[in-house]
Amino acid sequence: MNFYKTEITDLIICQPKIIEDSRGYFFESFKAEELNKFLGKEIKFIQDNESFSHKGTLRGLHFQKTPYEQTKLVKVAKGEILDVAVDIRKNSKTYGNHFKIILSDKNKKQLLIPKGFAHGFLVLSNEATVCYKVDQKYSPKHDSGIIFNDKILKIDWDYDLDKINLSDKDKNLSSFGSN
Repeated sequence: MNFYKTEITDLIICQPKIIEDSRGYFFESFKAEELNKFLGKEIKFIQDNESFSHKGTLRGLHFQKTPYEQTKLVKVAKGEILDVAVDIRKNSKTYGNHFKIILSDKNKKQLLIPKGFAHGFLVLSNEATVCYKVDQKYSPKHDSGIIFNDKILKIDWDYDLDKINLSDKDKNLSSFGSN
């Protein structure tokens, strides 16, 4: 596994080493020992989640408030998404900045999103199956989010916003400044 730092501190791109031959391919999609060595600390993932969505579905921008903040390791098993992480750590030099990356079943990239980030994704392919590990259980009482088209964050989703499919919950998320 190769790890790459992004311009936002602690946000890491994980790229597995893929072995291909005439039969197909093989790769190790997660190795706790390698990740923890790269980070210099231990992350204990406790749950794997999976979502299936159709083209134009936008999920997010979600996060959980203290003490139920989550670290996520996001990958795409099928399809392609635009994955977005927003730094909401108030003491961070990159507070309010966001990072975008295409994750797909073709590029096999993963994004490690630490505690203190809002996260969301937009499905670009006809269908997408997104899988992610978390290190903290879901707490409805601590669940929160930021509206995807927040005027302060100015995230360019590079998509016709009129064609985006949102849940009722995501349509009613607050603005960045109110969290």
